[in-house]
Amino acid sequence: MVRFAMSVLAVCVLAATVFTQKHAANGEIAVPKTYKAPVIEVSGELQTLLNTAISDALGDAKNVKPEEVAATLIDLRDPAKFMIADVRGTERIYPASVVKMFYMAALERQLEDGKILMSPELQRGLRDMIVDSSNEATQYILDVITGTSSGAELPQKKFDAWQYKRNRVNRWFSSMGYTNINVNQKTFCEDAYGIEQQSRGYKGQNRNMLTTNATARLLAEIVTGRINTPERTTAMMDLLKRDAFVTTSDGDNQATGFTGKLLIDRKMTDAKLWSKAGWTSKTRHDAAYIETADGLKFVLVIFTENHANEREIIPGIAGKVIDGLRKSKEKR
Repeated sequence: MVRFAMSVLAVCVLAATVFTQKHAANGEIAVPKTYKAPVIEVSGELQTLLNTAISDALGDAKNVKPEEVAATLIDLRDPAKFMIADVRGTERIYPASVVKMFYMAALERQLEDGKILMSPELQRGLRDMIVDSSNEATQYILDVITGTSSGAELPQKKFDAWQYKRNRVNRWFSSMGYTNINVNQKTFCEDAYGIEQQSRGYKGQNRNMLTTNATARLLAEIVTGRINTPERTTAMMDLLKRDAFVTTSDGDNQATGFTGKLLIDRKMTDAKLWSKAGWTSKTRHDAAYIETADGLKFVLVIFTENHANEREIIPGIAGKVIDGLRKSKEKR
């Protein structure tokens, strides 16, 4: 009886190993044949609006320099066409926790393709990565997506094989036409060690980098359901949903301390907000999608550097963007 039980256990372990290896071997993130990159059209009207919004907001802030801010605006009132404007939108900037939105999209693609199977623990990690912005959850999610794990530094040949797997998310976004970004590093509360430091580059040469253009495009593709199935994009939107009027004393709360602060200041209780913020000792970013009661629907991504404790610049720009969009709407 004992031998029989051990044999059954061995078979189960072998089956589980084969299953895991099968999914690891097929883990490359694939672009569905039905996927079509969005039509992105530069709008002169939006460009003037965004230029003015940032200039006015910087004038109010006084201590923030133009080269310390990047922003991208996408008007989504016509979901078939992304009308876009940007200020320094192609600049590569360390994204902090905003990168977690890219990992969420990659995980949802693998789940949809059956290359990763959902479990209660994976569900918990995904939720904590986006809702609570947990760095530990992000480390776990990136390991699952790429089939890598932290540990000691490796000899070059083994490291190259490890790094190729870790670049899986980069290859997926590149295959969809995303450019000038790097999304292959874990986020940490303190610092990276061992192979994570080896991967990032000992001087940060390979750290995560995003542009506001790429970030705005991804959020717009989630909002419009392009990046995955309706069920998957709805699930992502549920995780990104924020209540700007939640009671909290945390000035860095994703819902209230960034774009959401504008909704609070203007008492816009009928507006809806979806967002992913990121902040460090040197950066303060937000990627937000807003719908207002009077019909505005837009993505606004704002990255700021060297002003991590400046809590007015992001809502300041957002407010001026809303004012400009409303004036433009009235003229039509």
